Amino acid sequence: MQRVRMSLPYFAAYGWDAEVVTIDERYADMAKDELLLQSVPPGIKVHKVKALSKTFTSKVGLGSVAIRSLWYYRKTVNRLLRDNKFDLIYFSTTQFPVCTLGAYWKKRFGISYVIDMQDPWHSDYYINKPKNERPPKYWFAYQLNKYLEPIAIKNAAGLISVSAAYIDELKSRYPVIQSIPAATITFGAFEPDLQIAKDNQKLFTSLLDKNSVNIVYIGRGGKDMHKAISPVFKALQTGLKENGEQYAKIKLYFIGTSYAAAGKGIATILPLAKHLDIEDHVIEITDRISYYQTLLTLQQADALFIPGSDDPKYTASKIFPYLLTRKPILAIFNAASSAIPIMRQYGVKHVYDYDNITSEKLSAFFEQLIKANFNPVEYSADAIKKYSAQEMTLAQCRLFDKITNECC
Repeated sequence: MQRVRMSLPYFAAYGWDAEVVTIDERYADMAKDELLLQSVPPGIKVHKVKALSKTFTSKVGLGSVAIRSLWYYRKTVNRLLRDNKFDLIYFSTTQFPVCTLGAYWKKRFGISYVIDMQDPWHSDYYINKPKNERPPKYWFAYQLNKYLEPIAIKNAAGLISVSAAYIDELKSRYPVIQSIPAATITFGAFEPDLQIAKDNQKLFTSLLDKNSVNIVYIGRGGKDMHKAISPVFKALQTGLKENGEQYAKIKLYFIGTSYAAAGKGIATILPLAKHLDIEDHVIEITDRISYYQTLLTLQQADALFIPGSDDPKYTASKIFPYLLTRKPILAIFNAASSAIPIMRQYGVKHVYDYDNITSEKLSAFFEQLIKANFNPVEYSADAIKKYSAQEMTLAQCRLFDKITNECC
């Protein structure tokens, strides 16, 4: 959703008129944020589809909004394609089962489609993990994805992904798509969002302790991030032992760490803090918060922390809201993550991989923060332009142009 939302203001400038088909918010159980509509240009046509009631479908184990809405997407888009002329269908969602409709619409209406792979769809990452580290209903999802992915991918006319590794893996898995156009395009930095968050700050209750030095991470948790988080916790543990009076001011926040419904999430970061006896300085809030409360909370923080997954294919598209705030950032990723070179292009000073992070570097970051000794953050103008939402939209449209020129 965020990719399309940030692109809508710029599509027309590059020759593309977009209409959006999306789930009616009444049928979704994620955190809702009406403020998102403020960034959508007036005049954009938005078609909302229904879904089966989760109260009914969850009784047979089908709570996924993608599965619940599939028939309604089919019905609505069938009508649109029958009554109007469209050049391309663009799937930009992590609710991947909806993408299987692309093959059906291609066969019935002869229309090409592009899939945006923001995350892996069918993945073996968790297959050898202990049961308690796997997502809920993992085996059902694994088998379903194994069946659905080829239906959608084999018939796609183009691929976009936040990670080149995702595209390489799909082209290796499905040789029939070896020659289709593909592009690695990160999410972009969308400046207007910061102002929308500031203008509406009275709508949100602050989550941070005003009397502490607050370091904030907002995003999913999971044990796959422990490798990035552990060195930070250990450095904090050492600081508290050796310089308790100063380090006592530090609080690390991990917010929105679970995809579960509100109040149902299981903490995955706090147990690590408890193991190191620093739980008084670590706050984990498993409930998701809205996008603009996220942006406001990042702006209210003293510094930001971005831990990456131990999966080398993982790319943290969430880095751009962090960069927009121009707050001091500490980031630790797998050495293969594309987030590292992007952040270095910006000029982020404290970005590390597992091999070059040291307790001395982390202690220096903490002590600079405690002493309020960070200079105002300035980033490379070239990087800011390169990774803007407008430039990312241009890259998408170039791919669309290539597909439609080849097809027509």
